[in-house]
Amino acid sequence: MSRIGKIARRTFLIGSVAVVGGVAFGYYTYKKPIKNPLLDDLAEGDAALTPYVRIDQSGVTIITPRADLGQGAYSIQAALVAEELDVDPSAVNVDPGPPSAAYYNSKIAGEGLPFSALDESTLASSARDFGEGVAKVLGIQITGGSSTVPDAYEKLRIAGAVARETLKAAAAKETGVAVSELQTRDGHVILPDGTEIAYADLAATAASIEPIEKVQLRDAASWERLGKSHERLDIVAKSTGTLPFGIDLEMDGMLYASVRTNPRMGGEVLGFDATEAEGMRGVLKVVPIKGGAGVIADNTWRAIQAVNAIEFDWGEAPYPAEQDALWEATRAAINSDQQDSRFKDEGNVEPVLAEGGVLEAEYRIPYLAHAPLEPMNAVVQLKDGRLDIWTGTQISRFLVAKAAKTAGIEAENVHLHNQYMGGSFGRRLEDEYVQQAVELAVAHQGAPIKMTWSREEDMTHDFPRPMQVSRARGKVQDGKVHAYDLAIAASSTSESQIGRLGFPAAGPDIAIVQGAWDQPFAIPNYRVTGYRAPAMVPVSSWRSVGASGNGFLHGGFLDELFQEAGADPLAEMLRLCNHDASRKVIETVGEMANWGSDLGANRGRGLAFCVSFGVPTAEVVEITQTESGIKIDKVFVALDVGKVLDPVNFDNQVKGGVIWGLGHAMLSELTYSDGRTEQENYDWYEAMRLYQAPEIFVQAVDNGSQIRGVGEPAVPPAAPALANAIFDATGQRIRELPLSKHIDFV
Repeated sequence: MSRIGKIARRTFLIGSVAVVGGVAFGYYTYKKPIKNPLLDDLAEGDAALTPYVRIDQSGVTIITPRADLGQGAYSIQAALVAEELDVDPSAVNVDPGPPSAAYYNSKIAGEGLPFSALDESTLASSARDFGEGVAKVLGIQITGGSSTVPDAYEKLRIAGAVARETLKAAAAKETGVAVSELQTRDGHVILPDGTEIAYADLAATAASIEPIEKVQLRDAASWERLGKSHERLDIVAKSTGTLPFGIDLEMDGMLYASVRTNPRMGGEVLGFDATEAEGMRGVLKVVPIKGGAGVIADNTWRAIQAVNAIEFDWGEAPYPAEQDALWEATRAAINSDQQDSRFKDEGNVEPVLAEGGVLEAEYRIPYLAHAPLEPMNAVVQLKDGRLDIWTGTQISRFLVAKAAKTAGIEAENVHLHNQYMGGSFGRRLEDEYVQQAVELAVAHQGAPIKMTWSREEDMTHDFPRPMQVSRARGKVQDGKVHAYDLAIAASSTSESQIGRLGFPAAGPDIAIVQGAWDQPFAIPNYRVTGYRAPAMVPVSSWRSVGASGNGFLHGGFLDELFQEAGADPLAEMLRLCNHDASRKVIETVGEMANWGSDLGANRGRGLAFCVSFGVPTAEVVEITQTESGIKIDKVFVALDVGKVLDPVNFDNQVKGGVIWGLGHAMLSELTYSDGRTEQENYDWYEAMRLYQAPEIFVQAVDNGSQIRGVGEPAVPPAAPALANAIFDATGQRIRELPLSKHIDFV
């Protein structure tokens, strides 16, 4: 029996993917197989049958390359492979794997295209295929945009099926039994007489044969794991406090560090005096870094205390220093020469509005922090030309490339160990905290250094969600919405964020109008225009990105038009809706909330709808007006993500999105004075309290649409549904977030 140590073929092509992207890069370039990264350090007798499955004598390891930020990404990725591989996810090892082009995200580029996610035309489909080609050729490994499940749905099932069939072929080679007579179950190949051969015992033989790439995926009707509720892989460890996050790591010989940089984002450090810090107990070294300084000490507390003792001379902010000036610069962009996009322009908006009878309103939303519970941190070790990084990140390959440049070494000598993250909401799409840690490692080589930001450093150095101002005009006629013109101004997320990754942001920024221009309503005269405000405070993606604010801007004014028309909001929304799956979602939430029933005195309900990330989502919020303020009683949510792969996690993700959306709509904002944030900790940046949380009811609607992600779509409708409910109960129309600036909550 041949026992060849490694599979001869060092690449693996995942399934039959679209090739339209090959038009730009050449068919060969697009179809060229990507090297399997697991083969680089494979031991004798082990097998890496695909980039997602490694088998050795300890058993099966499933590679889950999309980062886990608390959304259950590792669990669902493992389940997708396990369904076809016939293993119990809880009985195998799960590993995020090395950064590699093999783990490119095929869906992420689609969010940046000027096509509605509901557009299934040939042109739109071809553009998405092109984006998929770009992602593959560039090897874009990224977690974000609710793309983990859509990207993984076929890829990982195919990977599991390829591994399964290859193991069956290995068993056939060892036993002489025909493959057609073999079955698989619980990590074993089953012979006709019932004999079981563990996958681990077949690893060496499987490594000696070509992967069986022609596979057939199992029909959903035969699924044993997908589509059914299952326990997340991390739930026991998280519930018992034993799951190690990046901030929990400890190593022999570890040193500790913290940093301070100019709180005026992008401002220079003109100088600093570290005399006091250098004399403090436990301090080993003060290190100048880009924009500030860091302290290396013998524990984190002493490092933070020492770095706070440094006297800095900070340069001025490279943007308007006061909040009022930031608002004015954003507002001034509307109707200026800063037009960025006009993807929606139907009917004859200007002539119709010129006839008079126009309803006008200005809406605005503030900067918002990501504020994850786990502040930014990283463990780094530069030793003998090798750089190891232990941190949580959503941009593995980008981070490695920049870390190599910072350390002055080749990228192949940088080894990233991705960690569980205590939240992110888009924050870890940035990597400046890691680059700071690498600067410290360069200055003090040999020992592992654990760099941790203080909470104040974390809040003052966030890259927030952009502030936005919208000017809305509309007209009703014969009791119906007849015209809707929405102009939205914001700084560009793509210009800011992609620029920090080292790429130019060409073309219009979809995020400025995301969740507004692409809504499925057949308003006769309908226009949405995006205006690019100047680049001011550096901004970034925040949970549900542009739709997070545009849901409020678009949905709030749409409700104003409903009220102006004297129409029932649900009935008028259904009349205008020109997308069958969205209409079913709206109907479903109306049924869930018993829309139209009498709620009683001092109560109100509000309806809002938003498509984001291809997911039609409708929400109804019910409130009570008390003597002390507004109490949110219930929220009803209906949404269509296609097949629900894990009902329990689906329910939790939707409810978490509702709480996130409501809490920020009620209470949260970042404001700037003297060029720096005024909110430096949670006592100034409030969130919804437990006693304020409503009862939430969730209903999945499967119209047979594509598989979509669920981490973000419940966020955008929450704010407008709440604001519309407040109007229904009180008659007060609030057009600015947070709502607590105008009304109290209990």
